[in-house]
Amino acid sequence: MSKIAKKIKAKLPAKADHRTEKEKLEDRREEILSKGRKFKYPVQFAKHRLVFITIALATLALILASALGYVALYKAQNTSDILYRLTTVIPVPVAKIDGESVRYSDYLMIYRSSITPVQQQNGTFSNVKDDEASFQDYYKRAALTEAENYSYALKLAHQLDIKITDAQVDQAFEEHRKLGGTDRSRESFLKVLEDNFGMNEREYRRMLYLSLVRVGVSKKIDAEATKLANEALSKVKNGEDFKEVADGLGLEFNSTNELIDVKNVDGGRSDRAYEMNPGDISDVFVSDNGDCYYILKLIEKSDGKVNYVSITIPFTEFEKRLNNVREENRVSEYIELTGDFNTGV
Repeated sequence: MSKIAKKIKAKLPAKADHRTEKEKLEDRREEILSKGRKFKYPVQFAKHRLVFITIALATLALILASALGYVALYKAQNTSDILYRLTTVIPVPVAKIDGESVRYSDYLMIYRSSITPVQQQNGTFSNVKDDEASFQDYYKRAALTEAENYSYALKLAHQLDIKITDAQVDQAFEEHRKLGGTDRSRESFLKVLEDNFGMNEREYRRMLYLSLVRVGVSKKIDAEATKLANEALSKVKNGEDFKEVADGLGLEFNSTNELIDVKNVDGGRSDRAYEMNPGDISDVFVSDNGDCYYILKLIEKSDGKVNYVSITIPFTEFEKRLNNVREENRVSEYIELTGDFNTGV
């Protein structure tokens, strides 16, 4: 533009601004916001990218942890305390029986409670590594079989609408606390569990729950055992000889023949006998491990010892159904173990 043109433009009156004050304020606000957007959008982009990277890293870490956990549990079969505690939080399966998942935590709980007293007694299994491995394999096989049996009982309990309440578990806990005629404190009993079996109260209550479920199922489905038990009880209550009744019904007869310690491991018979008076006959009751009924008669007792005779009425229906499930290959195990389902060898 020439200098003359510039001078002429400068002398022209300024263009009038007819906007209202509100319009001027809105225009000024939009001008400020538009200048700020060039700073805002890059920050938003950075935040989105940060969130994406965080999610990607978290997903990668989860996949890696899952892969390591899978290898440790299913390939290496690690039984460490850390992995055991992890399985109690994350209910991963170790097997499946007739469509029912078997908790890895139940398997490890049974295995650890079985192997702990052996380790404490011997310090280790053996000085020979191969022998130690064979012992571990034996207890792993036995623990997994037992965990599968309990899981099958859980399935049947659901079908039969059998429910075990906290009150029932509490009662069983209290009965076990007083086993052997000793009224231990709760603290001392829990210490016994920890020292001898490596179990805490939650774990022991889980074991009691599983046992009660199996007992409930066995009693419900085994009409023959219940019939035999009631028949045997009626006969001995009427004065018939225990051995003759057992032989006549094809049942097992047992006699201690002498005073034995009430702490004897005999399915709970010694404890029950110690609560009775000489000559008394018990009602039908279930063994501690839930595999049979007992009826007993106390002969004598003295200073923490008892002498009794008893009849054993085994539960057979539950075992029959279990054997049928196994024979039909309705058991899938996710870890490789050696040994037979029942014997572990």
